[in-house]
Amino acid sequence: MLSVFSVTFPFFALVLCGFLATRGRVLPLTAIGGLNTFVLYFALPCMLYRFGANTPIAQLLDPVVAGIYLLCGLLLVGTTIALTRRGAIGWNDAAFGALVVAFPNTGFMGVPLLVALLGEQSAGPVILTMAIDMIITTSLCIALSRLDGADAHGVTVALGKAFRGMATNPMPWSIALGAVASAAGWQLPVPVDKTIAMLAAAASPVALFTIGAVLARSQMNEHETVAPGQYLPLALAKLLVHPLLIWLACQAARLLGAEISPYTQTVLVLLAALPSASNVALLVERFGAHGGRIARIILVSTTLAFVTFSGAVMLFHG
Repeated sequence: MLSVFSVTFPFFALVLCGFLATRGRVLPLTAIGGLNTFVLYFALPCMLYRFGANTPIAQLLDPVVAGIYLLCGLLLVGTTIALTRRGAIGWNDAAFGALVVAFPNTGFMGVPLLVALLGEQSAGPVILTMAIDMIITTSLCIALSRLDGADAHGVTVALGKAFRGMATNPMPWSIALGAVASAAGWQLPVPVDKTIAMLAAAASPVALFTIGAVLARSQMNEHETVAPGQYLPLALAKLLVHPLLIWLACQAARLLGAEISPYTQTVLVLLAALPSASNVALLVERFGAHGGRIARIILVSTTLAFVTFSGAVMLFHG
């Protein structure tokens, strides 16, 4: 137990540091955008590129991993919408509630945390699932969010916004470039490689600190009361139902003859046990959903994950 907490504690402690620094006004709210920009456009893409370039292309394009993860994501999205779309919660809020349940924080937290726990071999499945979430799951939920009285044109416009957002997001491009470099066996010039390595080394601590700052900002800016029943069940579904569903899908895949190693299963289960992705809050703001509800899901899932994720590590990784 102590060995698990010795790995997970620093990651969640950095999130807490960012949260407390923002709540205590040590970090100005205006500085959070700069931190986000540094992580999103510089540090994290470099880290993803390096992991992708150093990972065998077969791991980055594993159809069994992709199929299991995508199927579980679609089940989560469909079930969450079916259970929550009622009363004041229409398609818009239900769709983004489903996205925050199905989309773990693999970018800012998952890649560095799972690599620290399981080794660099875990980067392949994690990067593959991140691409699925950014390209397929996010686009699907954005399309579903437009069904509140919208016609086909409205859905098309929303999808256009989603794809434009992905086109300007450096993370999918860094993953793709890393995969190409892996397949082609490219080696960057030493000065360039060292520069990328320095930026990549900054990704984990700055990203975790930024998560805490973003969570604190959302709490400070949100004065609306939201009933616990609107966010607590979804936070628990992210932390408990998602990894259980992945584990069950892995067992079913084996029964059907698919080859999935115990190591890969552990990687998939643990990444599903991560808290909700903080970048969903930005999409909610862009598409006009209930920001306070989503912010609370992200905050609660991140807070509880210190215990639930560590428990999942002890249960599935030993």
